[in-house]
Amino acid sequence: MIELAMVFAKDGSALFWLGPNGCTSGSVPDSHVLWDRIWRNREVIGGVAHTHPGDGPTGASHTDLTTFAAIESGLGKRLIWPIVSSTHVSFFQYWELSKSYVDSKNVDFRDMNHWFEVVKTLRHLSQIGG
Repeated sequence: MIELAMVFAKDGSALFWLGPNGCTSGSVPDSHVLWDRIWRNREVIGGVAHTHPGDGPTGASHTDLTTFAAIESGLGKRLIWPIVSSTHVSFFQYWELSKSYVDSKNVDFRDMNHWFEVVKTLRHLSQIGG
């Protein structure tokens, strides 16, 4: 399984897929193309999902957390940051109360069926290398 990323709209629909060029089992590379797609879609963006290898719930790495903060700072808004393993999805969001990114169980997508299809596709592409 390699790490891939997907930018999605507030309704959960996919806006842009990143991978597999430069992606490894441990990282999604920094990419001008990815930032450009995030910036171009800043009015409708809901977040950026990426995969982590393995099964079960996954935490956010230090690199993940600093990336979340940098992108949100550049956009001037908070996003949802799903991390997808082969069996689970953890939805990270920044919470003012704890001053940190936490796994939120309260994600509200208007079209959940579409969102789960996107996650299924992200898992599949990650396992076959894009």
